[in-house]
Amino acid sequence: QVQLVESGGGLVQPGGSLRLSCAAAGNIFRISAMGWYRQAPGKQRELVATITKTDITNYVDSVKGRFTISRDNAKNTVYLQMNSLEPEDTAVYYCFLDYPLRGGNYYWGQGTQVTVSS
Repeated sequence: QVQLVESGGGLVQPGGSLRLSCAAAGNIFRISAMGWYRQAPGKQRELVATITKTDITNYVDSVKGRFTISRDNAKNTVYLQMNSLEPEDTAVYYCFLDYPLRGGNYYWGQGTQVTVSS
């Protein structure tokens, strides 16, 4: 079993920044892809960003140029740096770990609330 622990959410004003962290317990981190989803009230879950084991990244169009996903394999941690935050970014953010042998059955973090408001 792999446990993912998220941190870094909170309340920030529009235009501000936050960095989310997701630490994975277990020894499969470096061979797994990682990513972040978010879900806002009344909306469908949205894939925000992903990073492969070889550091190839992808982003949803709405966050390109503002968010950066990265990983530190020595710390078993994935990060989401969020800049120029907008009220539309308000959501619960969930990290996930995509272990190749699980066929798309992700491990999930507990979620962290991000609120962008003045």
